[in-house]
Amino acid sequence: MNTPSDVVLLCWRDTRHPQGGGSETYLERVGAELSRRGMRVTYLTSTYPGALRTEDRDGMRFVRAGGRITVYPAILAVLVAGRLGFGPLAGVSPVAIVDTQNGIPFFATLVSSSPTIVLVHHCHREQWPVAGRLLGRLGWFLESRVSPRVHRRNRYVTVSAPSARELVELGVDDDRITVVHNGIDPTPDSAVPVPRDDHGPARLCVLSRLVPHKQVEDALRVLADLHRAGERDVHLDVIGDGWWSSRLRSAASELGVERLVTFHGHVSNERKYQILAEADVHLMPSRKEGWGLAVIEAAQMGVPTIGYRHATGLAESIDDAETGLLVDGVDEMLSATRKLLDNPAERNRLGAAARERAQRYSWSVTADGFMSVFDQSSRG
Repeated sequence: MNTPSDVVLLCWRDTRHPQGGGSETYLERVGAELSRRGMRVTYLTSTYPGALRTEDRDGMRFVRAGGRITVYPAILAVLVAGRLGFGPLAGVSPVAIVDTQNGIPFFATLVSSSPTIVLVHHCHREQWPVAGRLLGRLGWFLESRVSPRVHRRNRYVTVSAPSARELVELGVDDDRITVVHNGIDPTPDSAVPVPRDDHGPARLCVLSRLVPHKQVEDALRVLADLHRAGERDVHLDVIGDGWWSSRLRSAASELGVERLVTFHGHVSNERKYQILAEADVHLMPSRKEGWGLAVIEAAQMGVPTIGYRHATGLAESIDDAETGLLVDGVDEMLSATRKLLDNPAERNRLGAAARERAQRYSWSVTADGFMSVFDQSSRG
């Protein structure tokens, strides 16, 4: 009987972290699929209040150490200890380490002899200023200058062709980059598309972590302008939570639309799809996305997405004028939203095409991509 191969996944958060999001979902789904294929998967990540230090879930072993910043040296210490025969990785010789670069990587390749795969959803040039002037400059220097040099012999995985082009611009060789698209979870049995009432209140939806670069304020502005125009009743459902939540609630109040917005916070998977099923249009005003998992989740319910063309990955997850609309700025988002609300036939056409396209994606196919990259790395 063959001994199972070990894979180690590194990410600063997991999906149970209060600020976990799409990138964490991506890595966990890949890990679960690899586990189902007989691999032993260890997921190293940060701790948070109330978190277990170790946990077995979805066929993976989760090991948590360090906080928002200290997770990086803490995880490197776990890797070093494992090589010396101590700690949770004692005796583990991974066939690959997947080092997730959420702004900066763990630089696992400096302490491990195992092949390192660098997972990048997108580059963070536009997001670093939120971290503050000094930390933002340091972060972008590490991401744009140090990481490409340290990983000059490692393979990269990213989630869209636009994100791959960003990596090439930073100096990563194109032939070392593999695009592995997101998969998608099957919808719950109870989640079915809801027939649209073209004469009832219009329902807009945002599915997102509530952090500054997601720019949910733009969706609130679209809602306020539609409401002021008085053309029809309109409501916005915001699914998700994050440390920017209180700012968004204040913004809704300042715009005079607090009664027209429901902030649902974190919801169950079943409830998420129920809310999406009731939406007419999904808005994604994010400044930057590697892919946009929420686009495909809305598509599963036959709901088209309007997103920003400059958000990198959305130019691939949204087929402009076929499965949704790409726009430039909040004014165009307002015009596009009004267009789809006023034209049910066009909205339904986009939604049907989006739903058909969503059926192409699965986590099994995503895991196939990683298995191929592991094989390439093992062969040098």
